[in-house]
Formats: sequence, C-alpha cells, structure tokens
Amino acid sequence: MAFTQSQYARAHLFLATRVVTMMGRKFEEGDWAEVYCAAKDIPLVGWSNLNIDIVYRGLGVEHKMLCYRATTVMEACGTTLMHPSLTRSVRIPSVEADPNSVMRDVLTQYGELVELRRMRVRTTAEGAEPDMRTGWLLWQASLREFLYVEEEMLAPNPDDYRAEWRESGGGGRKTSRNLWVYEKDTGKKRYSVTTSAGAKIQPYLDVPPPDDPFLYRFVVQGLHLGDNLVRIWVAANTARELSGLVGSLEPGELSSAILHAAREASTEPGEAELQAETAQPLEITKEAYEVMKQTWVGVSDEHSVELLIRALRRAT
Repeated sequence: MAFTQSQYARAHLFLATRVVTMMGRKFEEGDWAEVYCAAKDIPLVGWSNLNIDIVYRGLGVEHKMLCYRATTVMEACGTTLMHPSLTRSVRIPSVEADPNSVMRDVLTQYGELVELRRMRVRTTAEGAEPDMRTGWLLWQASLREFLYVEEEMLAPNPDDYRAEWRESGGGGRKTSRNLWVYEKDTGKKRYSVTTSAGAKIQPYLDVPPPDDPFLYRFVVQGLHLGDNLVRIWVAANTARELSGLVGSLEPGELSSAILHAAREASTEPGEAELQAETAQPLEITKEAYEVMKQTWVGVSDEHSVELLIRALRRAT
C-alpha cells in the first residue's frame, strides 16, 4: 500500500496546491517527489536521475512518470505501458551475440543495481528487511488528473525470460538493433533494451484495473462531485479575494456571481499573477464551471478564477 487514507488525502491536497502554483508549466519529477514526501511526512532528499529517489527508514522508492494523453487517465487501466528508461546503468556486450545471452547479461547487470540500492536502503532499516518499490505516476498535460501505483522492486531472474533482436529505424533514420525481452510464461513483452545513443532498459507496466485498492487517482481540477457540483482548487489568497468580491464562497452565491460576470465579461485577455499559497477547495455548479472555463480561458482552474476576479473588480 503506497498511502494510508490520511496520507492519500494529504497527497491530494498537496498535489492540488502544487498545480495551483504551476500555471500550466510541465509537471516534473521533483514536483511529485515533494508531494509524495510531504504526504508521507518524510524528509525530501531531492529527486535524482542516478540514485533511488526515496530512502527513509527501510523504504526505498524509485519513481517513474509518464504523460498520458487521453480524456482521462483511467483509460490506462488494464493496459500495458512502456517507460522510456528504467536505467542507463547497463552495458550491451555485443549487438551480434545471441539475444538470450545478451538478455541474461543485461538483466544480471540490472539485478546488481537493484541489490546495490537494497544495500543502501538497508542501512536505514534498523535491522528490518528493506521495502523496495517502483512508483509509477501517470499525469495529464492539462494537470487535471493523475494516477499512481507502486509495485515491488525485484531483480529479474533471467531464467524467466526469452529475448530476440528487433531492427528499428530505416528510411531517413539510421537503423539500430533493440533487444525485446518477453516473459516465458505469459509471452508478454517486459523490457526493451536500446543499443544506440546509450544503452538503456525500457520497462513495461501493467496498469491495474480501476477497482484495484492499491491504485490511487487524483483529480485536482474540475472534480465532478455529483448533485451538479464541481470542486476546484485555488490559492488561499485567491479564495479570500473572491470571497470579498462576491460576499460568500457558498456554491449557490459563487455560481451566480460567475454566471452574472460571464454575461458582462469583456473578451479582453488578461494575465494572472503566480500564486504561492496553500490550495483551498471551492464548489460551484457544473454550469458555472463550464461557463467560467469558456469565458476566462486559463491554463488551470486557478488561472481562470484569477481572470474572473479581474472581471469582478471591473464590475464593482
């Protein structure tokens, strides 16, 4: 289990807070490392491309992130996805050798890396066996929705796999050979090992079904609650200013103010200031949310609300 219920709630709030401050920039590995550590109340040591990301009292977590381009990240459930790099800390003995021999060499190298990481985490475990995990975060470019799952980090047993060479490139591109590695029992592709521009292992993840108890979904913009309500998150100072202009943050009054302001709104574009406040949830009607997003087109819900505030200021 990646999170307890309270940790999950904290992660949701901290992730919403991070998105509020981002103003549409790309979500980075360091953003998730800060959210994860804050949610679990563990020290942040800084995300790294070279070392395991989380090491704390016997817990070791290596984080992998994928931008998932779909209407909802839940479409990934039940599918298999590839990450562009598990590690670059491998060498390819020869692209002409027997593929199963090369596979055995490469997976052995990765297994040695896992053991080195385990030894590092063991120094913090106070005599207990290290808890080694790989955490996968799927995120939308819109920064609306995220999906997170952890799986046990294990050194692969080369006896469980078979491999074959595959040619890539061609046409205007220089051809290269990649090693495709399959599970013997299932026939599923589990790793792709590149041989050009630096060798690296590309792993595959089976995304669990949507009802899996260890799958964590975070919707941090435009969360539909039912009963015709939508929850958004804005910076605390944005909420305070909105409350002062509208007179209340109750869903009915706030929604009415949005709809009225939209009817009076000018189409003049505006820029919103970057906020650095803890996020506060607000609830408005579905109609008000859709009108707000159409009238004040921002890079995030926070941005749209700041543009709404500018319209309310002009109306007073």
